[in-house]
Amino acid sequence: MTQVLVNWVLSALLLLVVARVIPGFTIAGVGAALFAAVAVGFLNSTLGLLLKFITFPLTILTLGLFWWIVNAIILKLAAALVPGFRIDGFLPAFFGALFLSLLNVIVRAVFTSS
Repeated sequence: MTQVLVNWVLSALLLLVVARVIPGFTIAGVGAALFAAVAVGFLNSTLGLLLKFITFPLTILTLGLFWWIVNAIILKLAAALVPGFRIDGFLPAFFGALFLSLLNVIVRAVFTSS
């Protein structure tokens, strides 16, 4: 249970960092970030898996790069569902997905090494 809460809060914090860095990627506050983290997690574990399965041939052709497009779609859908979470266009969603992936790798490396 504790690990779930830590992951949830970390995901929300990372979304807030992305919102500070990527123009057009806006989160109104901590509450919206927490709600957005739940929405992104839920969409990623349901619709994201389906989209990744359907687009697997494209992912193979692009050497895995197409997954960032799927992640951008998930972020856009979450932004459409969560009040206070807005992404203005596909490019902010795409760069937000890239940056969020990079931040996740860094955070996971720091927390798993200690």
